[in-house]
Amino acid sequence: MRRTAAVLLVCGLVPGLAACDDLVAQARPADTPIDAGSRPVRSASPPPEPGTQRPTIALTCGSVDVHVSASPAGLARAGSFTRLESLKRRLKVKGLAWQDNDERLYVGVVCGVHTAEQFVTLVARSTLSAYWGRPALHWTTRNGLRNFMWLERPGTAVYIGATPGLAAEIRPLAAEIAQQVDQ
Repeated sequence: MRRTAAVLLVCGLVPGLAACDDLVAQARPADTPIDAGSRPVRSASPPPEPGTQRPTIALTCGSVDVHVSASPAGLARAGSFTRLESLKRRLKVKGLAWQDNDERLYVGVVCGVHTAEQFVTLVARSTLSAYWGRPALHWTTRNGLRNFMWLERPGTAVYIGATPGLAAEIRPLAAEIAQQVDQ
């Protein structure tokens, strides 16, 4: 496994090598979707049928609607939340939760963050990254909850959190939400 990863890393750093192009093509199935970081997205939930649209729920911050699938990954609705313990400042939060046994998935919007400078200071011990050119934070809480949040528009940040068993759902759900907000 480590050798394969090392070879793919070298191939990614040295584009144009014929042997590398063949290896990368073999390593990535053609039907696997790719995220913003050119990494394959693997999801436990089946992809939606082409031409069908799943029902969505809108979470709103000001004039920005964030549409979330009514039942992501086939999970049962488990209520809502209005607070994120990880935030350093008290901000308006609107969110929904889904569950499957002990596993939980949270999706919400954080209202009132207008600049990237404000956004990056929201969560202590978080890692700053970028998601489709927007500032993003990811962190893990003491109880193992995986969290991801990005600044969608000035005034609106999108939050996704998941317990370890549903952590694989964060990337595909983020891609789905970002795509719907951009439309």
